[in-house]
Amino acid sequence: MSEPRDLPDRIVVAGDGQVGALAAIALKRALPSCDVLVIGTPADPAAIADRMPTALPFTNRLHDRLGIDEERLVREAGASHRLVVRYRGWGGPGQEGTAPYGAATDPRLRTGFARAWGIGPRNETAAPPPGSLAEVLAAAGRFEPPSGAEGAALNDLDYALRWNVPAYRDVLVGEAQRIGVRHARAALRGLRLDDGGGVAALQVDGLGAIEADLFVDCTGPAAALLSALPGYRREDWSGALPIRALVFDSPREPMLSLEDRVTVTAVGWLSELAGRDGRQAVLAMIQGTTREAAYEALPVDTLEVVPLAPGRAAEPWRGNVVALGDAAAHFEPLGWFNLDLAHRQLGLLLELMPGKAVDPHERSEFNRRATLMSDRIRDALGIHYAAPAAEHLGLLDRSPDLALTIDQYTRRARLPFFDEGPLLAQEQTALLQALGHRPGQSALALATDPREAEQAAAAFAARVEAILPGIPPYGAWMREVLGGSG
Repeated sequence: MSEPRDLPDRIVVAGDGQVGALAAIALKRALPSCDVLVIGTPADPAAIADRMPTALPFTNRLHDRLGIDEERLVREAGASHRLVVRYRGWGGPGQEGTAPYGAATDPRLRTGFARAWGIGPRNETAAPPPGSLAEVLAAAGRFEPPSGAEGAALNDLDYALRWNVPAYRDVLVGEAQRIGVRHARAALRGLRLDDGGGVAALQVDGLGAIEADLFVDCTGPAAALLSALPGYRREDWSGALPIRALVFDSPREPMLSLEDRVTVTAVGWLSELAGRDGRQAVLAMIQGTTREAAYEALPVDTLEVVPLAPGRAAEPWRGNVVALGDAAAHFEPLGWFNLDLAHRQLGLLLELMPGKAVDPHERSEFNRRATLMSDRIRDALGIHYAAPAAEHLGLLDRSPDLALTIDQYTRRARLPFFDEGPLLAQEQTALLQALGHRPGQSALALATDPREAEQAAAAFAARVEAILPGIPPYGAWMREVLGGSG
């Protein structure tokens, strides 16, 4: 008969940005009797996940699981909602497409789109019909979070959140303190290894040697803990991803919108993120971009340039050290996958929660799935760079899985299934279409009676007509939540 294992006495989280703060909350909630200590090491400007003001729908579910109320984020962290991403120019000059979240898209509408709009001049001369309720709501500027009540109109709608990063981190820090997480702001001065290839103790300014059963590295791309371990190795993604630097613009005028935009440029791409505390822009640049070219793409007086060396840890869990965020994988914020990956890998850590002694089988399973998650995001980014109007960004390597995805979609309008992908099949199809990838003719599309798609479109239009008047303007909902102050 198996015996219950001992739980960790202490877990140390290195790094107190938004990744480390949420990790500490999750670990303390999972192990209430464990001493969770956060060491607030100096922030790394290149830690992209820590400076991202948005995530994907998985984060909403993680927040719910950890008791972080969404309306509280709206009231205290400047949070707002995104239903779709508008991609501009990826398929060619003047081309635009929207990518919604979730699985609520009727596949018959997408089949009809593939047949009528996917091939030929109609793709350039007319906008496709909306394939999801999210697109209609975003265009109409109407939304309120689903109530969850039985039969509520928006229950099957998925969405992402954005926020003010310092305010969001303050909410997380307050919640961490409330549930008993300890915090110390100090610099690391070194570490002492144990006999098993892990860390026995951290040497911390003013605190001396800090011992723990598990260490979580949230220190950014330098991976201060993980990279110091014997056998540490990093996989280089520079052949697959072209971006070498990011320029972060200062927040501009506030903007309440249900969509965000990503535009391909001569030097890379430009991301524009709406927000109640100011619209934010990020310019991603390929190697050799001049200051003049960067200014033409994003006219800002002061360029805060952050270098980027894309790649991931070959094993994000070594010994008793687990890396999250940029310590595990460092890449451009195209599609805002950075926090999504950190949060999904945190969810995996909770699923495989180690005891006081690390089980090598659990560590191996974490590494298998966590590296799959990272590689799937590399391929999701690759879908962007394989778009028709992104060829000027360079001839890039494609993994066999990415090559198969592009091949199957463009020849047969099908998507192969791979474990641990960041997108649902419906989301990936919408992304491919939004980026201007032209689907081939599938056996389903050829065999389906065109009237079936027409009936689906008519039913969708009727549903929209019935639902839309009952959904408030997004600004009105926001003002109600904020008590008239939004």
